[in-house]
Amino acid sequence: MVKLMKILGIDPGFAILGYGIVEYRGNRFSVCDYGAITTDKSLDMQDRLKHIYCRLMDIIQEHQPDVVSIEDIFFNKNTKTALLVGQARGVAILACANSGLRVYEYTPLQIKQGLVGYGRADKSQMQNMVKVILNLDEIPKPDDTADALGAAICHAHSAGINNRLSFTQKL
Repeated sequence: MVKLMKILGIDPGFAILGYGIVEYRGNRFSVCDYGAITTDKSLDMQDRLKHIYCRLMDIIQEHQPDVVSIEDIFFNKNTKTALLVGQARGVAILACANSGLRVYEYTPLQIKQGLVGYGRADKSQMQNMVKVILNLDEIPKPDDTADALGAAICHAHSAGINNRLSFTQKL
């Protein structure tokens, strides 16, 4: 019997956090849900983080994923932005941990490699592969949503190679 794995992909951010939930059975994908959690820039950072946490908890409760794949942070220049995104990323990981979910972390390079087969692929190549692999009519918007779905696909491909037998079987 082929096992089913439901994966929550997360592209962390404090203004926009992308999420995508896919089911992976054998070598086939189906999309359960995707979207973005947005926060109002007029709110204090603690309220923005609380909103992200609460919305993620709702999404996890509704979809009951088996595992989580989250993009690691990579910034060249703006350390303030990196710190703020890091806080949102930490809140996302906490929501997953508090829900009993195992979190897998992937760098942008690993996600590109897992999706396109080339670690230096550009954003349009990534988005088109998400559309093709998930058999979508159009590229998911905003970009953070497509990135989150890409993280979920990356994990499915990695898990399929490395530890396919360790995931919970669902009927």
